[in-house]
Amino acid sequence: MKLRVAIPSGLFAMGLALAAMPVQGKVTAEKAKELDGPKFTCMGAEKAGSASGVAEYTGKFQGTWPGQSKPFGYEPGPYANEKPTLKITAANMAEHAQFLTEGQKALLKKYPQTYWMNVYPSHRDFKAEDWVCDTVKKNATTAEVKPNGLGITGTTGAHPFPFPANGGEAIWNIINPHRTSTESAVCDIADVYANGSVAWGRNKFMTLNPGLDPNKRGSFEEKINAYFYTGYLLPERDKGFVAVGFQPNDFTKDSTSSWQYQPGIRRVRQAPEVGFDYPVPPAGLRFVDDDYVFNGSPERYTWKLVGKKEIYVPYHNFKLQDPALKYKEDIIKPNTVNPELVRYELHRMWVVEGNLKDGVRHSYKKRTLYADEDTWIAMWADNYDGRDQLWRTAFVAYFYSQEAKAFHRGASIYHDLTANAYEIGYMVNERGPDAWWRLNIPMTPAMFSPEAAARGGR
Repeated sequence: MKLRVAIPSGLFAMGLALAAMPVQGKVTAEKAKELDGPKFTCMGAEKAGSASGVAEYTGKFQGTWPGQSKPFGYEPGPYANEKPTLKITAANMAEHAQFLTEGQKALLKKYPQTYWMNVYPSHRDFKAEDWVCDTVKKNATTAEVKPNGLGITGTTGAHPFPFPANGGEAIWNIINPHRTSTESAVCDIADVYANGSVAWGRNKFMTLNPGLDPNKRGSFEEKINAYFYTGYLLPERDKGFVAVGFQPNDFTKDSTSSWQYQPGIRRVRQAPEVGFDYPVPPAGLRFVDDDYVFNGSPERYTWKLVGKKEIYVPYHNFKLQDPALKYKEDIIKPNTVNPELVRYELHRMWVVEGNLKDGVRHSYKKRTLYADEDTWIAMWADNYDGRDQLWRTAFVAYFYSQEAKAFHRGASIYHDLTANAYEIGYMVNERGPDAWWRLNIPMTPAMFSPEAAARGGR
């Protein structure tokens, strides 16, 4: 039987490259003292707003906000009553081009009747937990990229380089932002094709990242970064298929590893290499390393830190996660998800560019990532094919979770501009309260073992 791979993890002039050479990350103690000072947040972001509309950082909410009423589950968020201040369409996009990614411009041009961007007031009100801030401050003077670029030193729990100096440091920040230590949900997937047909998938999904637990923090030199579990419930042909495994911290000797239970033979087998551009079921409209818009080993690209740029990005997307929304009626629309449900805000984003190295293979020749300065979460990606043509663009509709006390991924949207198709995954709207996201709940590595795969597939 043909092996199938399903890895959702993320588990899985600055242009200095990630290469086989020392890359210094440590800053002076004097520079580190600027964190959480008058100019920079504890995460290394600029506190000041901008004349064009980036909000000033307030950090006035930590773990909760006025009106938040439940310890977990869907909440409408603190900005639910706001209205858009701007609607960007194909007709007026030229006026706002300086704040758009190439992928956003392409979507506006390609789908002028169905894709637009509702822009809301910018907010920067959520502050990381104190232990996360302390980790960033510690990493500022201790973390380094290893000489071969395939691993880092430092303390887990938050990004390692609050003042990145080059592409190597920047991509490791993107790989290791602070987020929930565990996640569990039943997630729906819709692959929407040019003719309007929809192919559906559904997964039981779990991850465990021990280093993001304040009581289990350790070193980036430990073997395991994150564990994952994906059990297929739909489509029917894949029902009972389970993939488990882990992603390492250091890719020098280890790689993303997976074991799969295949119901046709009722056996668990170790999968072949499961990283990089392996197509993800059910439709292959994205690759394994597209999860979180980028995850896994950075080894196949030369990474360049372009700098910061103000961009309209999906932000504070509570509304798109609302259990009152129905997939077919409310969310799934031709060419893209319902643009009335997606909230954009102006934020400063770190722009990081990856160019495929000579002599290695990947279907993306170039990828441009946009990471939030406040969190180092990558929120948007534009990906180019071997002819240097924009091929795919992806974004994650993040929302702030009171249970995780951090921003959490919601629906993730992957547009294929060549196929005129898109995938929206990690939807939980119709799963009910018992199968909606649960975050930071206790889990153990045994729940992600080959034995767990065998149990889950039966």
